[in-house]
Amino acid sequence: MGDLVASEAATSRRALHRVFNAAIDDVNAAQRATLVSPLTITLGDEFQGLAETLADAIRIARRVRFALMAQDVACRVLVGEVAIDTPVNPDRAWNMMGDGLARARSMLDRKRDTSLYLFALNRRPKDELNLLAMGAGLTAIERRWTARQREDILATLDGSSVEEIAARRGVSTHSVYKVRTAGQNDAYQLLWEAVGNTLSSIDFGWDDRP
Repeated sequence: MGDLVASEAATSRRALHRVFNAAIDDVNAAQRATLVSPLTITLGDEFQGLAETLADAIRIARRVRFALMAQDVACRVLVGEVAIDTPVNPDRAWNMMGDGLARARSMLDRKRDTSLYLFALNRRPKDELNLLAMGAGLTAIERRWTARQREDILATLDGSSVEEIAARRGVSTHSVYKVRTAGQNDAYQLLWEAVGNTLSSIDFGWDDRP
């Protein structure tokens, strides 16, 4: 699940609507193989979708956030563990019921929570707490980025090498390294690795202790 941040303050809601819909459509197309039920915009500035694994879910959520961030649109994302008791809707992520959905929605509705990455793991409170802490760390780093730091670090996460980034910008590799260091790239990458490893360990049952 996710929602846009301060969408009511947008200068042009028409433009925001266009950017939001384009991002959701692009991610749905790119992640079709890992989405059980596609990302669906529900209440204008909110969306939800269903993936089979938590690791898939965070990759999808991150892709949405980064696509919107590149357009200077802030959003929050939440990855939660749910057990769907009704038939899965393969066309739209609505009209489904199951354990975990209500709590995930309740967490997303807590607007006072300033973290942009939320997690709802009902059966694993320790893992949930650790992931929430990681999400807060990711948020704190992102909020200190300049536009250049954001662009270079997101390009790195997308698979671009320092040499490729430098060539696109027409600068030296040293300049790219300097920008990434100032943006706390190493800590940021480490946090994402920790999030991914934690969610994968839950998916594969490597540690079944609550």
